[in-house]
Amino acid sequence: MNNYEILAPAGSAEQLKAAVRCGADAVYMGAPDFNARRNADNFTTESLTEAVRYCHLRRVKAYATLNTLIFDKETEKLYETVRAIAESGADGVIVQDFAAVKAVKAICPDLPLHASTQMAVHNVSGALLLQELGFSRIVLARELSFNEIAAIRKEVTAELEIFVHGAHCMSASGNCYLSAMLGERSGNRGLCAQGCRLNWKSRNGREYVLSLKDMSYLDSISQLSGLGIESFKIEGRMKRPEYVAAAVTSLKKALNNKEYDRDALRSVFSRGGFTDGYLTGIRTADMFGYRGKEDVTAAVKVLKALEELYREESHPTAVDMHLSLAKELPSRLTVNALGKQAISFGAVPEAPRNAPLAKEIAQRNVGKLGNTPFYIRTFTFENPDSLTLSASAINALRRDAVSELEKKLTENTRSIWAPAPEKHLPHCPSGSPELRVRLESFSQYSKKLNEAQFIILPIDEILKNKDGVKGIEPSLIAELPSLIYPGEEKSIAEKLSQIKNLGITRGFAGNIGAVKLLKDAGFTIHGSHGLNITNTNSLNFYKSLGLADTAVSFELTGKAMENLGGKLPRGAYIYGHLPLMLMRACPQKSPRGCDGCNGKSVLTDRKGIRFPLLCHNRTYSTLHNSIPLYIGDKSLSGLDFAVLYFTTETREECKKIFETVKERKSLPGAKTNGLFFRELL
Repeated sequence: MNNYEILAPAGSAEQLKAAVRCGADAVYMGAPDFNARRNADNFTTESLTEAVRYCHLRRVKAYATLNTLIFDKETEKLYETVRAIAESGADGVIVQDFAAVKAVKAICPDLPLHASTQMAVHNVSGALLLQELGFSRIVLARELSFNEIAAIRKEVTAELEIFVHGAHCMSASGNCYLSAMLGERSGNRGLCAQGCRLNWKSRNGREYVLSLKDMSYLDSISQLSGLGIESFKIEGRMKRPEYVAAAVTSLKKALNNKEYDRDALRSVFSRGGFTDGYLTGIRTADMFGYRGKEDVTAAVKVLKALEELYREESHPTAVDMHLSLAKELPSRLTVNALGKQAISFGAVPEAPRNAPLAKEIAQRNVGKLGNTPFYIRTFTFENPDSLTLSASAINALRRDAVSELEKKLTENTRSIWAPAPEKHLPHCPSGSPELRVRLESFSQYSKKLNEAQFIILPIDEILKNKDGVKGIEPSLIAELPSLIYPGEEKSIAEKLSQIKNLGITRGFAGNIGAVKLLKDAGFTIHGSHGLNITNTNSLNFYKSLGLADTAVSFELTGKAMENLGGKLPRGAYIYGHLPLMLMRACPQKSPRGCDGCNGKSVLTDRKGIRFPLLCHNRTYSTLHNSIPLYIGDKSLSGLDFAVLYFTTETREECKKIFETVKERKSLPGAKTNGLFFRELL
C-alpha cells in the first residue's frame, strides 16, 4: 500500500469529477470566501458538503482551503465558513492566517490543520514550530531544492506536502504584495491580478523576467517518494478539468514507474514548457517563460482525448451483497462495504407461477449500480422456499440499501461547536508613536538616527561593522533574512550568538522560522511586515509566542490598523520603497550568471517605470516599489511605533527624511499613500 497521496485541485464540480475519476487520492477545494483562488468557481456551503460526500463515497479525501489573510470585520463570516467546512465532513483545512487557526480550534478541535504554502515554510525551524503548534501537515514552499526538502523531512514528523506540477509564483508565497500595491487585488486575499505575467524587462533587455515556467517534477517523482513525503500536490484550481485529468493521470503513471504522455501534459497547459530548476537547485534563465500563442493553440488537439479519461463513472468501492427471501416475511437485502453495513426490507416474496427467482437474475438486478461508486464483489442468495420477487421490488431493495450505505459511509462524527467570536476593543496607546528606522546598509547610518527608539539593521551588516556599532548596541535590532533555507539555519544561529556577545539581544523576524530561530537564541523578538498580521487574533497569537511587538501588514488601511484590538504593541511602516516580491530565482541573472551585477539594479515594467531590485548575498532578491510610501504627515492613531523603511537611500537622504517625519512635514517629490486610504478587494 502506498504511503503517499496524489492531491488534485478542484476549483469546480467538473474538476472534482475529473480528479476523482482519474485516480486522485485527495482533492483540495474552496468555499466562496477566504480561499486563495477566489476567482475559481469554488463551492457554496451546500455544494461543499455534497462534494465531500462525493469524494468519501469513492474513498478520496477532501481538504478545504481557508488560506487567505483575514480582516477583523470578517471574523463572523470566518466563523460561519469554518463551521460550514466542519459540517461538510472535510478531512482537513488549509490555512494561512492564525485567526483561522483560532476559529478552527474553537469550532471543531478535531479538524486537522494544514499549513498553507502561503505561510512560506522554507526551513526546518518554521516546520518544527508549526508542528509544535498542532499542525498535522505542512505544505512546503515551492522554491525548495530536493536536498532542502530532504533536510526538513529528516527533522519533522508532521506530514509534508509538496507541489510537483503546476504554476510557479515568481515570489515566495505569502511574500508578494505587487498586485495589492499596484492594483488593490491582493494575492494574500485570493485575488492576485498576475501583474508579474506582463512584460517586465531586466537590465540586459531580457523580457518577461517575472514570469516562470510551470513546474513539473514528474521525472523525479520516484526520488521524491523515497523521501517519505505524504502528499504530492498538483496546482491548478483555475485551470480546466482536462488539465486536471492530464496531470493526475500523468502523476499516477510516474509514481508507478510507467511512461506518461509528456506531449499531452505540455499541450493542455504550459508556459513555453516546464522547469524543475527549484528542485535541482539550477536556478538559471531557463526557468523563465510565458504563455505564447502556440501554448494556447496546442491545447485544442488534446482536449477531446483528455475528456475521455473522466467521462465514465469510476466504481472503486467493493460491496458484498446478500439477498434473503423467506415465506411470509419481507424480502431483505444486506450490503457491506468498508466496515459498514446497510439492510433494507421490501415486498413479501410470492410463490412462483412458473420458476422461482434464479440467483443470476437476482444478481443482475441488485447489480444495477449505475451512477454510484460501488461494484459487486460477492453476491449470496438465500431462497429456501423457492419463492420469487419482481424486478421492481429488487430494484427498490437495492436503492434503499445503497442509500442507507452511503449515509453510513459519509457520516460526520466530529464534535462541532458554535462559539461566538470574541469582541475586541481597539488598542489605545498612550502618546504618539515612537520612531524606528530600518536600514539596508550601515552606510546609511548617521548619528541623527540615534534619536530613533530603535535602529533595525541586517545581521550581516552588524557583523561587518562591529566597530561602527559600538555605543549604539542597546538600540539595535538585528534583522534576520526574509528567506532562510535549511542550509543557512546553522549559520544564522551562529551569527546570533556572535551579536549576542556584542550586547545586541533584539531581533527582527518576518517569517515563522525566523521567530523560532530568535526564540531559541534567547532574543527579544520584534515582528516585521512579513508575518502578514491583519487582525487582532493574529496579534494575540504572536503575543502568545513571546513577541515584544510587531509591525502589522501594510495591506491594512489606516482605519483598520486603528481598530485592531489586543495588547501586543504594534506599529506600521510610514516611509519606504516597500518590498513587493521576494524572489529566489533572480530575474537579472544572465546566461553568465551574476557577472557584472553588484546586487543593486532595476526592473522596468511595460510602461517604462523602473523598480529597484536588491540582491541579498546571492540567496534571494527583493523587488521594491518604484516610489516610496509616505504617511509621516498623517494621523497614526492606534499605533505604538512607526517604521521608516530605508533601502536605496543615501545617508543624507535617510537623515533628511527622518527629520521631515519628526517635524510631521510633507515629503517633496513623488510618493504614495500605499493602502493607507485604499481598502483591498
